[in-house]
Amino acid sequence: MNKIFFNKKETIVDDAINGLLLTNKHNNLMKLNLGENIRVISRKNIEKNKVSIISGGGSGHEPAHAGFVGKGMLSAAVCGDIFASPSIDAVLNAILSVSGKAGCLLIVKNYTGDRLNFGLAAERAKKMGIPVEVVIVKEDIAIEKADQPRGLAGTLFIHKVAGYYAEQGASLEKVKKMAEECNERIATIGVAITNCRIPGVDYTDRMKQGEAELGLGIHGEPGINLLKHTQAQELSRELMEKLEKHNSKDEKYAILINNLGGISPLEMNLITNDIFKEKFFNSCDYFMGPNAYMTSIDMKGFSISSIQLTEDILVALQSKVEVESWTGITPKRVITNEESQNFTTNIEYRATRNENVKEILEAICHAIINSETELNRLDSLVGDGDTGSTFKSGANEILNFSRNNDLPLNDMGILFEVIGEKLAVVMGGSSGVLLSIFFTASGAEYEITKNIYKSLLKGLEQMKFFGGANIGDCTMIDALEPALLALEKYGIDKAIEEAKNGADSTSKMLKAKAGRSSYVNEENLDGVKDPGALAIENIFTSLKK
Repeated sequence: MNKIFFNKKETIVDDAINGLLLTNKHNNLMKLNLGENIRVISRKNIEKNKVSIISGGGSGHEPAHAGFVGKGMLSAAVCGDIFASPSIDAVLNAILSVSGKAGCLLIVKNYTGDRLNFGLAAERAKKMGIPVEVVIVKEDIAIEKADQPRGLAGTLFIHKVAGYYAEQGASLEKVKKMAEECNERIATIGVAITNCRIPGVDYTDRMKQGEAELGLGIHGEPGINLLKHTQAQELSRELMEKLEKHNSKDEKYAILINNLGGISPLEMNLITNDIFKEKFFNSCDYFMGPNAYMTSIDMKGFSISSIQLTEDILVALQSKVEVESWTGITPKRVITNEESQNFTTNIEYRATRNENVKEILEAICHAIINSETELNRLDSLVGDGDTGSTFKSGANEILNFSRNNDLPLNDMGILFEVIGEKLAVVMGGSSGVLLSIFFTASGAEYEITKNIYKSLLKGLEQMKFFGGANIGDCTMIDALEPALLALEKYGIDKAIEEAKNGADSTSKMLKAKAGRSSYVNEENLDGVKDPGALAIENIFTSLKK
């Protein structure tokens, strides 16, 4: 299945260009109306007394190429169909529209269609009186000593360097010289674990689970080597070692970390961390990214480009631009760690004895432990079947501390807070957090009021606030709230009755509004008592004994 957002295959490129024009942060781009199927994105205010810089190629590599049009970089970008070179007429019209007597430099990635179409357009423009020079970008190092290395994300370095010198008013000869010098100093290698999806074309992934292709092309061309993909660190190391082997050990470099389109920010930051650990990074004084600079639609892969720095190149790379997708070049850095106080929430208390409280507490714990099987059974009908086990974990923890006489049993406020703290640690899921909130808030209230009923109702109030559940939502609240209200007014017998009635009522609720049951359909809820509510019923019932 081809999962990609688009309206019609015929309009996808134009729709995307319009989105860029409507949103670019500098509001300095325009589309030239040059006829059907000619897509040229230009700066709004072209200075034709300076050398113009034009690049382009097939669409599907966004933000390249139009994302790098602006003061200090490209004068214009020529956009073809998805993965298809723009026509000769499109390139020629771009040259004639943005160039003056100072001339034009075409930056062309080394693909046959681009070389031919940009090359012929250049020759025609020359005949029409426009000085034109061409730089063919050849930076791909996937295949050693390849006759025709491809142009990849390192092309952006050339855009930046050529754009800087053109902006300074340098001659066409000088601008080309700097672009060529940059071209000789760049290298790129990439890896991916999926190939790209082309709109309107059935998708087939060449790579199996656990595999990665080294050096695959930005149009989905197969890579040079199939790797057994295990960890991101190993893939990053593979790429960095190839860059190290290609480059001189006695020079300084900048690297560009490029997302090929389908990697999440989380993954790209992880990959960047891996890259920074590698030996070749010791030779890198600057970096760019991680970011999507030259993509292959949604290919789940990344590339690393290096450039050997000179003083002239570094000045150009550091200069400011008014360009949508240029993120700037950053000096190498290390992680800063600062010693800081670790604020613990552990409650300090002194164990005290109170046999009556101990008896009640242990009775509650035993009631919960004995309910494990039934609670798990009920939960398996609406969830993952672990409510009983979760409640039992909390009960066992409190029971062990009670048996070891290691609880503040004679200080109700502190006892509640300690129970809340320990339940948060040992009980997983939302139940543990909700009960921890209940007991913690109850303990804090008791320290103020010294009233057991008010403190428990305050705990209930906070549990409802943070948990988002109320009476009728098919949760433990349906048993807990009426039981606590009855306990204060009428005593334990009425509280037990209300807890049971509340728990029973959840079996008749066909639509839960909170908790796990809210994701379950009516058929599965019908006749099923909420396990949390049953746990509350059993707790109150244990108090009678």
